[in-house]
Amino acid sequence: MGRIFMVELDGRVYCCRFCRTHLSLSLSLFSIMEQSFQCRHGKAYLFNHGTNISVGDEEERVLFSGMHTVADIFCCCCGQNVGWKYVVAQEKTQKYKEGKFVLERGRIADGTDLEFYVDTRPSGSDADDS
Repeated sequence: MGRIFMVELDGRVYCCRFCRTHLSLSLSLFSIMEQSFQCRHGKAYLFNHGTNISVGDEEERVLFSGMHTVADIFCCCCGQNVGWKYVVAQEKTQKYKEGKFVLERGRIADGTDLEFYVDTRPSGSDADDS
């Protein structure tokens, strides 16, 4: 066993819902699929890159879009399953997914989900107080 070194991302991040470890930047979101990607448990997002994750064993799985070789991905800090990585897509139309990461919406939090959200919108002026 060794020490876990985590990368802290700069910018709007998606993080583990359980321990808040950074998993990916919003800039890494694969925009074509951002609104319509689904998993067994509901909405999911496809990312070009993932960080602070460990990758499980590869296995063949039949998903909504066909047969794929995938590997579950886990938060490197708390060990929660947060999604999967596409290793190989069998169908030509699905090849764009290879090497990309799926993060399940129910297992991640984004900048607007953070517990200590600070509202920076102006709510009035000093003149209103007089």
